[in-house]
Amino acid sequence: MTAPEDTVSALARRLDDAAQTRTDTPSLADEYTIDIDEAYRIQNELLERRTSRGESIVGIKLGFTSQAKMAQMGVSEVIVGQLTDAMCVSNGGEVDLRKFIHPKIEPEVAYRLSKDVDLDDPNVDIETCVDALAPAMEIIDSRYRDFRFTYTDVVADNTSAAGYVIGRWLPLQNVEDRSVRMEVGGETVVGSTSAILGDPARALHALLDIARRRRIPLRAGQVILAGAATAAVRLDEGVAQCTIDGLGTVTVKGVKR
Repeated sequence: MTAPEDTVSALARRLDDAAQTRTDTPSLADEYTIDIDEAYRIQNELLERRTSRGESIVGIKLGFTSQAKMAQMGVSEVIVGQLTDAMCVSNGGEVDLRKFIHPKIEPEVAYRLSKDVDLDDPNVDIETCVDALAPAMEIIDSRYRDFRFTYTDVVADNTSAAGYVIGRWLPLQNVEDRSVRMEVGGETVVGSTSAILGDPARALHALLDIARRRRIPLRAGQVILAGAATAAVRLDEGVAQCTIDGLGTVTVKGVKR
């Protein structure tokens, strides 16, 4: 059955409670047929619950920015979630793993908006609204049991957003096909920024398209995580480090306090 409006609110509460209590939950698709519009409404209500507790929206993240992931999920469009200040971890800082259910980490390219983006201006060039970029890593933590979820499940769950860390900001530059290396504990993954839609800058344009249709504000000072450059790796205790050629290194340490 399609989720009615009161059920949209109930599902947002269910996902929020799962994150708050660090308790996984079955796929929403086990009970409801949720379309993409309903999934974004659930995400919006989930975010409203967070902001009502004092969190602030500070950025946007993109998902499904690799052709392999799109093919796996049977979709042809990227998805977006939103970042709050509570998700931010300082470069070189520690993150308490007990805040998550089953955290993973992945390397990203981050952009910084220098001015508001006018979603109603058909001629706006989002790249001219960006003034810096940096190496970054995102911590993802799907709230679904056994990582079993659908495309709309992921959108509803704010695209698994859980945390992020950003390295030193640098002047805007072309970062197409830069080598990426991420070390997490004893595991190393390597890849390229070209895994992000062929060029991370394309993620900015994909974001603008979705933001226009979904009426997602893009404000000066916000961070944009362009998408993963490699597969995600389980985050355990110890240091995770990502190096992107020409951009430098970003690190975070997983701890259990």
